[in-house]
Amino acid sequence: MKSLYENLSEPAPLEEGAIRIIPLGGLGEVGRNMNVLEFDSKLLVVDCGVLFPEETQPGVDLILPDFSWIEDRMDDVVGMVLTHGHEDHIGGVPYLLKLREDIPIYGSELTLAFVEPKLREHKLTTDNLHVVAEGDRITIDDFDLEFVSVTHSIPDALAVFVRTPAGKLLITGDFKMDQLPLDSRLTDLRAFARFGEEGVDLFMVDSTNAEVPGFITPEREIGPVLDRVFGEAPGQIVVASFASHVHRVQQVIQAAAHHGRHVCLVGRSMERNMRIAQEKGYLTIPEGVIVDARTIEMLEPSKRVYMATGSQGEPMAALSRMSLGTHRSVSIEPGDMVVLASSLIPGNENSVYRVINDLMRLGARVVHKANAKVHVSGHAAAGELIYCYNIVQPTNVMPIHGEVRHLVANGQLAVKTGISPDNVVLAEDGVCVDLKDGMARVSGAVPCEYVYVDGRSIGEISEHELETRRTLGSEGFISVYAVVEHDSGMVLSAPIIRAIGMAEDDSVFEEIQPDVEVALAEAAAPGGVDPYVLQQAMRRVIGRWVARKLRRRPMIVPVVVEQ
Repeated sequence: MKSLYENLSEPAPLEEGAIRIIPLGGLGEVGRNMNVLEFDSKLLVVDCGVLFPEETQPGVDLILPDFSWIEDRMDDVVGMVLTHGHEDHIGGVPYLLKLREDIPIYGSELTLAFVEPKLREHKLTTDNLHVVAEGDRITIDDFDLEFVSVTHSIPDALAVFVRTPAGKLLITGDFKMDQLPLDSRLTDLRAFARFGEEGVDLFMVDSTNAEVPGFITPEREIGPVLDRVFGEAPGQIVVASFASHVHRVQQVIQAAAHHGRHVCLVGRSMERNMRIAQEKGYLTIPEGVIVDARTIEMLEPSKRVYMATGSQGEPMAALSRMSLGTHRSVSIEPGDMVVLASSLIPGNENSVYRVINDLMRLGARVVHKANAKVHVSGHAAAGELIYCYNIVQPTNVMPIHGEVRHLVANGQLAVKTGISPDNVVLAEDGVCVDLKDGMARVSGAVPCEYVYVDGRSIGEISEHELETRRTLGSEGFISVYAVVEHDSGMVLSAPIIRAIGMAEDDSVFEEIQPDVEVALAEAAAPGGVDPYVLQQAMRRVIGRWVARKLRRRPMIVPVVVEQ
């Protein structure tokens, strides 16, 4: 296999008769999936998702793909294709459209129904949404696109076969090969085989579960488990899942109805998405099962089910607030049942386990994937991927959607099926792959940094600022305030030292105050005072003392006032 690349220069202009794939997210991480295809100076965007922050990124709301490489080429973008409606594939769409609002967007009915309110929320037009379905074939400039049904953990997911004069690409999006899907909508392996007969020059394949052996459990096996769990619950039930997991919500509704319970949807995104799914016919709700928050509060606990967001331990999501006792309408009581009906996204483990511990501290019984089969993945496992490689028989393979370990494992599976290691390209975000004359090769790299959304700020938070936040959160904050005489630098009052976020009382700093005064006197230059020099002198003295005495490295902010 061609290994992952480092220290690559920007690629040369694309050769005539070649197509370039530029991954701007999703290769090397689970999230912010975005690939750009370039042919004959035209760009086609495939997916535009977000990545959710980890604990090491405090204050960050979302992480976007890096649009900088295409920012000056927005007029070359001929369209955007969305494979399905999960946030890691559609969450970045409004932010890209802020660079050019009239990009035509193509996706399935449910996918675009989930995109539409996002555009309205950002005050963007919804006039450029074009619904496509499996079997449809459309032409966008030189890109001939055919859409294929695939099974995933959300209805209406699509793979896309891209025909261009430079070669043919099959992009799976997120998919699995569930042979008993709840909506009876199978991954169309007949179409995959047909593309294989036609010739697939580059197979871009979901890698998320490439390390998992065998085949993924059918979705239908979750329903009986949920039904059994509901039957064992004496009090109220809280089920946490992704706000877009229509299949899981459907199973919860069916289990609730069977046991005479009512369901309340908790969380703005959960309510919105399920309303859309019901309106579009993807969610069937028996009469009277869904009730609002006021109605369910009047019912006995044994009649309540709350369907909530927060399965990944997100601090502001409904489940986290319930676990801390701060949710405005749902209180967890001893004997309640909490079901985490989702898998762990890498990086969220600590947050999820913290929520589980807090729930159990309140007396709840917590059921999750580790102790009951209450979730199955929406991504193809190794056996399914091998099956697809044998059907498609591509010339070249480019694993997508996953961390580096997932990409490598997927590439190894391709080699096992007989694909030459030289034809398996392992790339990360920003690494460009050119396809020409049936051969795929790395051609260079473009900038692909994390772009942080923090409130209304987009891309203004740097790694340095995140480091500052981490320091504040873990090491604390010290301010030191001194008043000096302008001309001589004489200290007019003893420096005042205050600490925030540290265990020690401010009185502990009395020991160091004389040393700070000496440092100020020594730093004062004859004939004038440089406040910056004095500030640095105080920072050095206090920093060394705190590191030696208290074993801490807090943020130190010195202030010098001249009189």
